[in-house]
Amino acid sequence: MLGRNAGYITTQGQITADLFAAEGYEVVFVSSKGNLIARLAEIAAVLIRNQRQFDLVLLEVYSGLSLIIADVASLICKLFKLPLLMVLHGGNLPEFLEKYPRWTKRVFRRADLLVAPSPFLAKKIGAHGFEIKVVPNVIELESYPFRERTKLAPRLLWMRSFHPIYNPQMAIEVFGELRKSYPNATLLMAGVDKGLEPEIKKMVSEMNLSEAVVLPGFLNAAQKAKAFSEADIFLNTNRADNMPVSVVEACACGLPVVATNVGGLPFLISDGENGLLVENENVGEMTEAIKSLLENADLTKKISRGGRTLAERSAWTAVRADWENLFAEVFEKKPQNFQPQFAANDLATEKRKN
Repeated sequence: MLGRNAGYITTQGQITADLFAAEGYEVVFVSSKGNLIARLAEIAAVLIRNQRQFDLVLLEVYSGLSLIIADVASLICKLFKLPLLMVLHGGNLPEFLEKYPRWTKRVFRRADLLVAPSPFLAKKIGAHGFEIKVVPNVIELESYPFRERTKLAPRLLWMRSFHPIYNPQMAIEVFGELRKSYPNATLLMAGVDKGLEPEIKKMVSEMNLSEAVVLPGFLNAAQKAKAFSEADIFLNTNRADNMPVSVVEACACGLPVVATNVGGLPFLISDGENGLLVENENVGEMTEAIKSLLENADLTKKISRGGRTLAERSAWTAVRADWENLFAEVFEKKPQNFQPQFAANDLATEKRKN
């Protein structure tokens, strides 16, 4: 729940938790503490102290040191026989599983159900003998007004953390090439610094792009909506990815997406239908893909509309029933004497009656 703090990206766990609460579920949110040890301690304390009150635990699982939290939390759930649904995240998780198979598999086996937001992650993790359910990442679609793009201006948007995995250097290199043909092109690069922002600023200066590149740092919800509205093309230069929410958000706004063909992107984007895919690290190919959008209004219109259709699959109205079906499936796996305080689908049934 780090997104509860100013300057942190809002995670899927936080978004879905808020949506469940708005639907009438009684939800306990934990934890928003920035320090990993403090976060782990609070999660453990809440699970132990309130274990008799919980019908279901939804545990967000990431690779790296964050797996320590999943390890401890899942062990507590096992000890207290708490129904556990693990939600897997991150394009690096399959690689982490390959590197630390015994640890990762031990944690995964404690779940009553494993869920991933993309077929890519389900396929990669499933190859190790796990059954993975797929529920797309959710966006609040009404927060992303659609504007159909046809004739574009060369206004580019890049929005991720300044971290090696997101390869912001490629965005600058592509933009430098594009400016040779479109000297009026602009680029907004937004996100928190994870060590590379000074290097990006140096590149911008050395390539004489300072007047055309804006680096505003982290954008809040209102600022992000404005950036999506004003841009005409969204760049995704990641070296690894799963189902990037930023790409789905761009699609929801009608922004044509040009992305590297890595990880879960080819499972999300159909090249030429709802976005354009290029080879990883290929600056020339990405530059030409951008030019094709700028020079072909029919292609741009097709991708803009296709992107919105893609995003609509991630609307809460579309995925809520998937979640409630998973809740019911978890409860069905528990002993016959287990009765959740709040039966899954009850609220949805009542709403349909009314």
